[in-house]
Amino acid sequence: MSIAENKKAFHDYFIEERYEAGLVLEGWEVKSIRAGRVQLKESYVVVKNGAVWLIGCHISPLTTASTHIHPDPTRSRKLLLHAEAVRRLIGKVERAGYTLLPLNMHFTKGRIKLEIGLAKGKKEYDKRATEKDRDWQREKQRLVRRDA
Repeated sequence: MSIAENKKAFHDYFIEERYEAGLVLEGWEVKSIRAGRVQLKESYVVVKNGAVWLIGCHISPLTTASTHIHPDPTRSRKLLLHAEAVRRLIGKVERAGYTLLPLNMHFTKGRIKLEIGLAKGKKEYDKRATEKDRDWQREKQRLVRRDA
C-alpha cells in the first residue's frame, strides 16, 4: 500500500533500476507516516561514507506526539540496504549522469519501505516527447472506447 509518491521524479528522469530500502525512523516519525503526513517532493538520496541517506524528506510531526521531544521534520534519514546493493549503487552513481531518487514510500509486511530509483536526467525535448506520447495513448483509448 503506497503512502507517498514522487511523481515529479518520473517527469524529470528516466528510471533505470529500482531498489527497496528500509528506513531508520524515530517513533514519532512512524506515527506521522502512518497518518499520511509525509512528502517526498523535494527529497533526494545521496551516498556518504559507504551509507545511503535520504535528505529533504518532510515528515510533519503530529500535534499529539510526545511533548518532551523537539522533532526535526527534514532531518537526514539513513536507508537500510544490503551491502552488495550499496556497492553497486556507489559504482553507478559515481559514473556521470546517474542520480538516486526516492520514488515512493509504502508498507511491506507492516514495515515502512522506500523505493529508490537509479535515474538519468531527461532533457527538455525528452520531457516533451514523453508528454506527447502520453497524450496520444490517452486519445487512442478514447477512440477505442467511442468505437466499441
